[in-house]
Amino acid sequence: MTGLKERIAAGLEAGRARSLAYTDLDDEVLVRQHSPLMSPLVWDLAHVGNHEELWVLREAGGITPLRPEIDQMYDAFAHPRGERPALPLLRPDEARTYIAGVRGRALDVLDEIDLSRPDPLCSDGLVFGLVLQHEHQHDETMLATLQLCGLPGLVRDGDLPAARPAAAGEVLVPGGPFTAGTSTSPWAYDNERPAHRVELPAYWIDRFPVTNGAYIAFVEDGGYSRPRWWTPHGWSWRARRDIRAPLFWTREAGAWWRTRFGRAEPVPPDEPVQHVSWYEADAYARWAGRRLPTEAEWEKACGWDPGAARALAHPWGDAEPGPEHANLGHRASRPAPVGAFPAGASPCGAEQMFGEVWEWTSSWFLPYPGFRSFPYREYSEVFFGEIYRVLRGGSWATHPAAVRTTFRNWDHPHRRQIFAGFRCARAATPGES
Repeated sequence: MTGLKERIAAGLEAGRARSLAYTDLDDEVLVRQHSPLMSPLVWDLAHVGNHEELWVLREAGGITPLRPEIDQMYDAFAHPRGERPALPLLRPDEARTYIAGVRGRALDVLDEIDLSRPDPLCSDGLVFGLVLQHEHQHDETMLATLQLCGLPGLVRDGDLPAARPAAAGEVLVPGGPFTAGTSTSPWAYDNERPAHRVELPAYWIDRFPVTNGAYIAFVEDGGYSRPRWWTPHGWSWRARRDIRAPLFWTREAGAWWRTRFGRAEPVPPDEPVQHVSWYEADAYARWAGRRLPTEAEWEKACGWDPGAARALAHPWGDAEPGPEHANLGHRASRPAPVGAFPAGASPCGAEQMFGEVWEWTSSWFLPYPGFRSFPYREYSEVFFGEIYRVLRGGSWATHPAAVRTTFRNWDHPHRRQIFAGFRCARAATPGES
């Protein structure tokens, strides 16, 4: 294999190892729907294999379909999550056998395919990059399901660097143009394309994501009982569900506790807050006299190098993520304390923009100027509009292969089961800029 093919094969192996580790559970846990928000874990397991069969085996390899009769069952658009438990899903052992058979043939395709051919789906191994990233995204979805499951002992934990004394609370991003999106990143999705110039005035953005300790101050100041901090839709959502704190938080004996993968523990004040909706993030920002950054502001703060006048692949530069840069890839099942990764700082001085938590922005998920759907409309185009809010950065559960400064995630503003938090921003005054 060429060097590229070897890297693709290693990436596919890493993704599959995660999928199998998260589903190395009793069948009863795998087939149960633990929340109406999520699929049974066994659906996700077979779905990643079916996606791989559709794109690598059939589209790129021209191989006769292995299991065409299951295509609709594992089509995410054909069946909402709430319907999936009633489908005749493959049993766990059948799902493992199926995805192993697909993977063996996918590696055969990889061995034979010409990755330099002009076909845009195959050039630079894009089809394999899409499949690899897709599996890692479902691995993160599996972790969210396991958190909602509430059973202890199913998810491993690990060690993280310690916090360091916090520097200034916010950093200045000078005004001027920058290049948003990409036209050159070989495995970028269609919604990240094309690269385009964006002009922004100067602004301040938090050096770190908002911490649990800071968020507790909002909660204890009556943040959930004062509609003045909330949008009308946000206040209606909060009131209907009687939301009073982040998901998985409880108040006991004068202290805040959280449940993390089935185990109760005190809420650590120096970790970024997670499991908050866009509505909650927006309300906190208003309470703090700030606002959420736009996604353009977030991207510029994350990866724009003003000295070189170019966008970086990652906040620290173009080098691949290392353990010194960010809390990625489930090295532990929680965010790291703020200040833990100074080597991962962006050119403007913002830290921990990768890993820890997905960060809500104020922006709706909309196409960039010149957008073109590829390789299928259902990945991005059908979600555009004032329905979904954009998240950026990646969480502790996100694999390094699925993060870059241009990557765009999106979800409904009321979603809280995802590993999401936020940081705040504000406009710079003329004297500050």
